[in-house]
Amino acid sequence: MLELTIKPEALGDAERIIEETLATTRAFAGNLGCDVAVDVENPAHYAVFEHWESLEADDAYRAFRATPAGANSLGAITTQRVLTRYQDR
Repeated sequence: MLELTIKPEALGDAERIIEETLATTRAFAGNLGCDVAVDVENPAHYAVFEHWESLEADDAYRAFRATPAGANSLGAITTQRVLTRYQDR
């Protein structure tokens, strides 16, 4: 789960940028899907639920995002990004 806090001045562009970013995420090997939720009381708070076939696939994706080819615009529109990893039992 990736929690995003959007800068107030970027709220108008947030949905577009998040969806553009998730197009790459969804196409990445091992991604089983992504769901996005917006806090009904705080439209600057997004939660992205990423589903991966394995922790290794998620690790490969995180490594990709740390490269120039994997760069995205989330940093430009967010004040905070918190990644919490969960595993199904």
